[in-house]
Amino acid sequence: MRQYFPKRRRLVNRTLLYLALAAFAVIYIYPFLLDIGTAFKTESDAAAHPLSPIPQHWVVTAFTELEQQDFVRWLANSVVVAVFVTLGRMVFDSMAGYALARLRFRGRDGLFAAIIAVMAVPSVVLLIPTFLVLKELNLFNTYPGMILPLATDAAGVFIMRQFFLTVPPGIEEAARIDGAGIFRTYWSVVLPMARPALITLMILSFQGSWNNFSMILVAHSSPSLDTLTTGVGRLVSGQLGAGSQYPLQLAAALAMTIPVAIIFFVFQKYIMRTGEGAIKE
Repeated sequence: MRQYFPKRRRLVNRTLLYLALAAFAVIYIYPFLLDIGTAFKTESDAAAHPLSPIPQHWVVTAFTELEQQDFVRWLANSVVVAVFVTLGRMVFDSMAGYALARLRFRGRDGLFAAIIAVMAVPSVVLLIPTFLVLKELNLFNTYPGMILPLATDAAGVFIMRQFFLTVPPGIEEAARIDGAGIFRTYWSVVLPMARPALITLMILSFQGSWNNFSMILVAHSSPSLDTLTTGVGRLVSGQLGAGSQYPLQLAAALAMTIPVAIIFFVFQKYIMRTGEGAIKE
């Protein structure tokens, strides 16, 4: 009997814990289910049952209407911006991170402290200066103007620096003995070992640039350069149509989410496997 009650108490506690976790999971997942369900509703169904994730009648009207709202152009612009921003961050952030981790030069610690300080600055503070710089350089309303302000990132430099610090110095010393210079050591020896950090940086950069709204908004005013975020923003604000248009808006939001979700689930197992491929000293 003494062993029975502790076991029963543990079972009850575990059951309550699982029920609490299930409740939190439902609260967290419910908005996504509502997004998916409303995207397949009719306008009247969405207005009559706004909190029901199950449509009365499954239709794809919202997605066909979405094609008439320059959605393909928004998608193409988002792909261009996200791809070039991601490539830029992987190249420039990794080079800066390696320099801060391995090269010895005057002011290195101060420069790294400045980068850390930049991470604490809200991005909204930089919107007006960015707009003024783009106007002066004649980059406003151009693809470079939407890409260059996002091509480097303080958080990405920090991630790459921290990873390069974990690489054993013996690997680079062996490369130098074989006659490799600084850039050759970085590019051919150390960078291939940084695949976990690079994949992490790639996911964060793609997600950040794909979902970026404020910086893209101040970099252009032409509808032909709208990305998914600014285009869907026009839908939500009602500038592109009348009525609530909840199915159309949530269909656009669902379409925006799919590419980022695919990239995350494909590469999530590689996120920050620090030390992979390193040698033991």
